[in-house]
Amino acid sequence: LLSMLVFFNPIKFGIAFTLGNLLSIGSTAFLIGPKRQVTMMLDPVRIYATALYIASMIIALFCALYVHSKLLTVFAIILEFGALTWYSLSYIPFARAMLTKVLVACFDTEF
Repeated sequence: LLSMLVFFNPIKFGIAFTLGNLLSIGSTAFLIGPKRQVTMMLDPVRIYATALYIASMIIALFCALYVHSKLLTVFAIILEFGALTWYSLSYIPFARAMLTKVLVACFDTEF
């Protein structure tokens, strides 16, 4: 039911989605410890994914709370979802490389 909120009121959805992502990072920090969480997030393998993920959350909150633009908030939510996916895949060995190869194969336009 909450996912339908993105079509009717994307600003509320953007705030709820971003706060949910912040809570999920906090919950994993609670489970494994904040020092280990930060160490894992700043690992050279996933430093760029972490930076993009945190930046996308900041952009989503900025668009929802400060700009109040529904269209920009929807774009920020899409960016945040993509960053979340890329960040999550960084914890699975070879997952980002596999996804990149699959997407290149699917969207390759040369015949």
